[in-house]
Amino acid sequence: MSLELHVSEREQFELSGPLDLTSVDWNDPHHRRSVAACLVQGVYILERDRQEKREGPLALAPPWWEFFKFKLACPIIDNVDSSIFGAIYEYNTSLSGSQHNSPLYVIAFRGTVTKGNSISQDILLDLHIIQNKLHQASRAEIATQAVRSIVAAYDPSRVWLAGHSLGSAIAMITGKNMAKSGVFIESFLFNPPFISPPIERIKNPKIKHGIRFAGSLITAGLSLALKGPPQSGTRAVDSFAAMAAWVPNLFVNPADHICAEYVGYFEHREKMEQIGAGAIERLASQNSLGTLIMNARGNREAEALHLIPSANLTVNISPSANFKHAHGIHQWWRLDIGLKSKLHLYR
Repeated sequence: MSLELHVSEREQFELSGPLDLTSVDWNDPHHRRSVAACLVQGVYILERDRQEKREGPLALAPPWWEFFKFKLACPIIDNVDSSIFGAIYEYNTSLSGSQHNSPLYVIAFRGTVTKGNSISQDILLDLHIIQNKLHQASRAEIATQAVRSIVAAYDPSRVWLAGHSLGSAIAMITGKNMAKSGVFIESFLFNPPFISPPIERIKNPKIKHGIRFAGSLITAGLSLALKGPPQSGTRAVDSFAAMAAWVPNLFVNPADHICAEYVGYFEHREKMEQIGAGAIERLASQNSLGTLIMNARGNREAEALHLIPSANLTVNISPSANFKHAHGIHQWWRLDIGLKSKLHLYR
């Protein structure tokens, strides 16, 4: 059977990659975002190469990192289904020298692959996100250990984290774990999951704000009822505050219901501060209504993925033809993309 029957255009770097980036300016946000997204795509194609047994000159993954002068240090393997869900890339300084602001290592994680024998494990982990227990999965622990081993040996300021969709969730957990221990890693999180009703799709801003305001009151009230008022020095307060100096780069498309609510999450925090309800929102922002209910039912291990204090939020404001395009990784290196970015720092 010919190779063409198995290969889509989107897997081939020479057909769908950012061929214009022949020279990377590591101070340029577009270049940094594009390289990070391509390295994530490299993980997707690594897994597809494994599934299709494409090796040597038939392998399609290497151009996705070699074009930017990286080499594959090692793949990261899931111990459940033996799939490749991540990769550690090393910047090849022998080819380009040490560039200012370039990473020495990038640890990247793919999202769900809907083909081959990895689909069942990927979908199970997608369900773990909905159930607020992805942090308990072995894949999250493997990812955290991989990052810790790199950070222990090299300057953390020269290490990047990157992920898309499910892989973004894995990277989010890893980045949060590192931040709680005082290590803040440059992170590029594409279409990170935010489990919530699709409030952001409501067109009327007053209705949206009203729903979110009511949600904050309920969340803060339930938190007080279950936990009591937060005390300075408590573990929950300290861990959330400890993460405030970690400012991951979130890349969100409002037409993607999986990640769109991040837009409202940060906008709502600012509006609550403006109307004098900042104390309520600060309490609500440290808790998830779903997690509080799970805790009340006895599931003390539930932990909401999306609760982060700070972020540099970049929104793709270009029209999307469909959900597949809005959720895809390819949009993030397009030259004609329209973006709006805003820095959100936790007070």
